[in-house]
Amino acid sequence: MWSHADSDRWGIDEYDTSSQRLVSHHLRRQGAGLRHRAIPFRYVWPAELDLMARLAGMKLASRWADWHQQPFGHESTSHVSVWWKV
Repeated sequence: MWSHADSDRWGIDEYDTSSQRLVSHHLRRQGAGLRHRAIPFRYVWPAELDLMARLAGMKLASRWADWHQQPFGHESTSHVSVWWKV
């Protein structure tokens, strides 16, 4: 679980690693009450994307940890991947 808060907004992310899903909850002070939004996501691992790309006739050209082209490794929490059509 991840959370963030400031004076009038709160964010809580609820992860389910077995189903690779998360729900991002956003609460915002609105008048005398709170407004709640829940946004569902499904995340994928780079290996899954590589498999889907390969099945679509594509080949991995580059992968970085971020948009600044930092090296991607086992501790990376994000990635930027580029595939080419073969």
